[in-house]
Amino acid sequence: MHSKSFYNVKKTIVIALLGFCSSAMAEGWQVKVGASAIAPSNDTFVNGVGVIKADSELAFTPSIEYFFANSAFSTELLLAAPVNHSVTINGVDALKLKHLPPTLTAKYHFKNSTGFTPYIGLGGTAFIAWDEQTKGGLTGTTVKVKEEFGFAGQVGFNYQPADAKNWGIFMDVRYAQLSPDVEVENVTSFDLDIDPVIYSLGYSYKF
Repeated sequence: MHSKSFYNVKKTIVIALLGFCSSAMAEGWQVKVGASAIAPSNDTFVNGVGVIKADSELAFTPSIEYFFANSAFSTELLLAAPVNHSVTINGVDALKLKHLPPTLTAKYHFKNSTGFTPYIGLGGTAFIAWDEQTKGGLTGTTVKVKEEFGFAGQVGFNYQPADAKNWGIFMDVRYAQLSPDVEVENVTSFDLDIDPVIYSLGYSYKF
């Protein structure tokens, strides 16, 4: 379990980072439309319960990116559609929920003379859950998944063919540090270690 003080410190750092990233004026905008595979990288073991795991899911993940004037820096805001997520206990479906993973990263683009532009990014992310529905042995039990804030990293590339004008394609991989607190009414509470790796592919358009 995270202590309340550690949670507050982490939340404050993430909010400050998001504010810093969004405070500067941008030179250009880029809209990205793609799909992502969200793959949790950790399982959670709870004494007396067993192995609890969030399943991998697919999601529609558009984003908006702002490029700063005369630099290789930008900020990108991931605006994913609501994700339906399943959680299993010892391999058996136990919980379904919806969540949003808004993520903002500050990025550096390795500009060169080709249409292939690699980039890296660092920022903050959130896990906002609702509509928790229990299944199997937890049917009828109230389960609440709390919001969580964490750090996020990103590496990828954008490719724009010479004859494509403003259009391009992108591919990237993100890692998010997320362990939301789960409360099972009158039973237990624990941190669900998700820490997902997100693989994205799609189209980009730069204004």
